[in-house]
Amino acid sequence: MLDSFIKKSRIKSPWLLHFDCGSCNGCDIETLACLTPLYDVERFGIINVGNPKHADILLVTGCVNHRNKHVLKTIYDQMPEPKVVVAIGACGLTGGVFRDAYNVVGGVDKVIPVDVYVPGCPGKPEAIIDGVVEALGKLSEKQNAAAAAVAAE
Repeated sequence: MLDSFIKKSRIKSPWLLHFDCGSCNGCDIETLACLTPLYDVERFGIINVGNPKHADILLVTGCVNHRNKHVLKTIYDQMPEPKVVVAIGACGLTGGVFRDAYNVVGGVDKVIPVDVYVPGCPGKPEAIIDGVVEALGKLSEKQNAAAAAVAAE
């Protein structure tokens, strides 16, 4: 009973963590704009947190390089299951204009699994909000799959 309540609460009030892998800050500004009263992503019950151990959704901007890929993987590993990753912007998807640089690994999916892709350079706040809403649906699916797996045992 209590476990079911907690799982429903995680879907209705998800906590998200934003990590910048090293972008031009365009996507970061647009991501933070989602928290302003103009876009008000908090109307979905979303709270921006600074600790991966409390986060349900990981928003990643910027292209992954050899220096920060270990940090990104560590943050991802610290998040509790189920978790969802949203890659934002051209750099987060493919490495963007920096993809041919010697120190760039590429997009976020080269290091961790990505559930939702938000294209753009930079990704617009409306698209980021749509991506977060899509991530909520994926989080619910993962939670239901995990519950079905436990029930099947």
